[in-house]
Parts: sequence; C-alpha cells; structure tokens
Amino acid sequence: MSEYFYDFLKTLVKEGKVKKDEPMSAHTTFKVGGPADYFIEPVNEKELSEVIAYLNKAGREYMIIGNGSNLLVGDRGYRGSVILLYDNFNEIRVDGETITAQAGALLSAIANTALENSLTGFEFAAGIPGTAGGAVLMNAGAYGGEMADIVECAEVIATDGDKVSFSNEELKFGYRRSILQVKPVAVSSVTYRLSRGNREDIKNRMDELAAQRRSKQPLEYPSAGSTFKRPEGYFAGKLIMDAGLRGYRVGGAKVSEKHCGFVINYNNATASDIMDVINDVTERVSRHFSVKLEPEVRIVGEF
Repeated sequence: MSEYFYDFLKTLVKEGKVKKDEPMSAHTTFKVGGPADYFIEPVNEKELSEVIAYLNKAGREYMIIGNGSNLLVGDRGYRGSVILLYDNFNEIRVDGETITAQAGALLSAIANTALENSLTGFEFAAGIPGTAGGAVLMNAGAYGGEMADIVECAEVIATDGDKVSFSNEELKFGYRRSILQVKPVAVSSVTYRLSRGNREDIKNRMDELAAQRRSKQPLEYPSAGSTFKRPEGYFAGKLIMDAGLRGYRVGGAKVSEKHCGFVINYNNATASDIMDVINDVTERVSRHFSVKLEPEVRIVGEF
C-alpha cells in the first residue's frame, strides 16, 4: 500500500518533487527534526489542490509548511506527508493599495515590496521570520501590529481541493490564533489592505525595528523566534528570567541570555533537548508564579 501511495503521489507533481524520509532538520529554523515519511513540493496551485484532495481521500496525515520558522519536529520524525510551499509559492503582486502574496512568500519580501510601492502598514512584520501562510494562520505580530490589522482575505484550499476565500471577519483572529488553526484547509494566498505612505518614513521605521531586533533578540542562533505566547498580564521572558532560568541548558539547547523568551539551538541541540527546555521552563514558571506558559511554537512528530 505504501509503495502505491508513493507512486501515485509522484503522478500528481513535477518529477523529483516527492521524496521519502526527508530530514526535517533541513526545513526548520531550529535546524532539528527527524525524517518525514513523505516530502512533497507542489509547484503550482493545481498540483497543491490535487495533492491535498488525494491525501484527504486516502485518509493520510499531512502538514503544510513554509520556511519552518515556527516549527519543532521530533527527532524520530513525522509519520505523514509534509507539503512545502516555501520554494515555489512565493509570488507577490501589487494592485493599488493591496498586496497579494502566495502562502510561501517571506514576510520580509512582502515588506520590501510594500516599501518599494510606498505602502505603509506592513513595517511591523518585516523582521518576523515567517511566510504569509503561517503568519495568517497564527495571526503573527510584533511591535504593536498583527496580521489581523492588515489582512483583507485569505484564499485556502479545502479538503476536496476546491479554493475557498475567508474574509478578515471570517478568519476570527485572536491572540496568535485564527479560525484556520481548526479548519482542515491549506492557505494558498493572502491579500493585505495597506495605505499610501512616505517611502522614507516607511524605510526609517523598518530600519528602526530591525535595529531593535538585532539588539534584543538572539538572531545569531537557530531558533523558532519567540518560544512562548504572552500570558495575559505578564511577559513570558520576564517570568522566565525571574524564575532564575536565564541561560538554562539541556544538552545543546538553552534559554537565551539575550532574551529569555527565546529557546535557542546553541550547540547542535536535538529536538528532545529543546523540548526538555520548554517543559522545564513551563514547569518552573508554573511552580514559582502559578502562570501557565503555552508554547507559541508548533510541536509535531515523534520525540
């Protein structure tokens, strides 16, 4: 059955775009993770739709990733199919004051496109290390802005392979969440509503936020960005620091001294090392402050 499944997948996408036992360490910003059973790289929406329809019809588990910037995959890998959109779904189009980006387009590239066209509103997202699809899924945000502020609509592929559109209201954005997290759909593109601005002012704001990131975040180490959601009424990084966990290590993973809200891969960590740090931090903060930290990072696979 597995060989038939593999052979059929290969008929749905361009030759060479289906692999078996692909190491996920090559596709996550944590630089860790064991093999995915199947790794699929559709090159257009037709292939994506057909792959999704087939996987659902066959009852097979799958996940869709961009550049893997908010993802921790276990050392023993993922027992399912991974669909990569990062390399092929990165087209960005401008129409007046709207920008439409395919799901695999980097937020930094979208921000630069907005800058080039003197469109303001996207500056906060310029340094978020993610893609359009993942950002709308989790309502990514930074420096007082979030996707809910600028997303006009998202086009998704439903389980039967058909395309469906979700308006901003239908996306039901909340803190680091959207309705897409509980809908069995795949984001194919996102449209943003921006406004006209002064190019120099936009550039200055992007430069200012980039400088803040460099000074306050451990960008020199592999990580998944901010590891924990912000608990209501608190800041995760301060709670972790006040719990005495600054620099706390397990194997090659540790809490960053530069920003305690980041768990980093500082010395050839395993996924289990990172998971142990996350669990230990969660337990210690709960014990000290009776505050339950929740990972912002998506955790999948076998550890």
